[in-house]
Amino acid sequence: MTQTPLLPAIGKLRHRVTLETPARTSDGAGGSTETWTPVAELFAFMRAIRGDERTAFDRITGHVSHEFYLRAHPGLAPKMRFRLGIRRFHIHAVLIADEHGRRMRCLCEERDL
Repeated sequence: MTQTPLLPAIGKLRHRVTLETPARTSDGAGGSTETWTPVAELFAFMRAIRGDERTAFDRITGHVSHEFYLRAHPGLAPKMRFRLGIRRFHIHAVLIADEHGRRMRCLCEERDL
């Protein structure tokens, strides 16, 4: 069986990342606080795609786009994020990466560098 050229070999999934989902908690004053809850520990291949700097609220912030390849995980959605140590990667898109539906490709953004 040959490896699809666009997909990294399964042995390249070396980054152990934590998949997190957002949870909102009432703050008692009519608003809410967002916290992140771990869902699963997954192995992924990650690669930086592009980066830039932006000015927001009189400060410069860095943004880097990444793509993650991993085995299919049920419930993986764009509202979630990956955590790798202190780094956070917000998921913008989840794509099926192979014809069998066993691998996924996630387009993510790392913010506030």
